[in-house]
Amino acid sequence: MFELNCKGRSLTVDKPLVMGIINITPDSFYSGSRRSGLHEILKAAEQMIQDGADILDIGGQSTRPGSELISADEELKRVLEPVKAIYNYFPQSLISIDTFYSKVAKETIDAGASIINDISAGGMDENMIQVIALLEVPYVLMHMQGVPKTMQAHPFYENVTSEVFGFLQKKIKSLQEAGIKDIIIDPGFGFGKTITHNFELLQNLSSFEKLQCPILAGLSRKSFIYKSIGATSGNALTGTIVLNTIALLNGAKILRVHDVKEAKQTIQLVEAYTNK
Repeated sequence: MFELNCKGRSLTVDKPLVMGIINITPDSFYSGSRRSGLHEILKAAEQMIQDGADILDIGGQSTRPGSELISADEELKRVLEPVKAIYNYFPQSLISIDTFYSKVAKETIDAGASIINDISAGGMDENMIQVIALLEVPYVLMHMQGVPKTMQAHPFYENVTSEVFGFLQKKIKSLQEAGIKDIIIDPGFGFGKTITHNFELLQNLSSFEKLQCPILAGLSRKSFIYKSIGATSGNALTGTIVLNTIALLNGAKILRVHDVKEAKQTIQLVEAYTNK
C-alpha cells in the first residue's frame, strides 16, 4: 500500500486507480480525447468522475510521436483556466497536470492541480525537479528514449527491461535526494519503444515492483495496440482492455486511460479473479 500526499489530501493506493485523460489539444493521437472550450472540458470531467475516475490528467501539449512542441506560455494558456474550473466545480477531484515545463507545473498546482505527470523525467526543463520538491506534490516519473518528435525513429535497447529499470532506479534516488517523497513510476509505453519493446516491458512489469513505487501503465489506445490487431486508435478499446488486464495482473496500480468506465470494470473483474 502507498500513501501519496496530494497538497494535504491523502491518496491511498491500496488497490488499482484510474487516471482519466483530458487532452486540451487539437492534435492528440486519439481524436476522441481532444477537448476544446470550457463547457466541453467540464462535461468530460464530470462524466469521468461519474464513471469512477480517481484522478483527472489534464494535458495541453500533444506528445505523440512526431509532434512539434509548443512553448510553456502557450501550454499554460490552454490548461490554466480549465484546471481552475475543474477544481472549482469538482473540488473533491484530484487533478494531475501532464507537463514537462516547471512554469506550467507551478502555476497549475497553485490553481488546483495536485500531481505532476512529466514524460521527460525532468530532462526537458532543468528547473522541474527543484520546483516539484518545493511544491511537495506527487511526481509521475516516466521513461522516454529521445524526444517526442524523433523518439520512434530508431528505438534501440540491448535489454529494454533492464535499461528502463536502471533509468528509473537512478532517477528515483536523485529525486529522493532532492526532497521529493511521493514518486509514481511509468515505464513509458510507446515513448521510444518498438512494438516488441512494449510487449517485453508489459511481460516484465512486475519486476518494477522492486522499486517500491506505485506503477502507472499508460497503454490506452496506443499505436502498438492497434497496429498489432490491424485497427486504429478509434477502435482499439478492446485491445486496451486486454492489455490493461495484463498490466493489472503484473502489478500496475494506476491505469491512465481515455475510457474510464471500462477501466473501472476491468479492475473490478481482475479483483474478483484474484480475490483481492
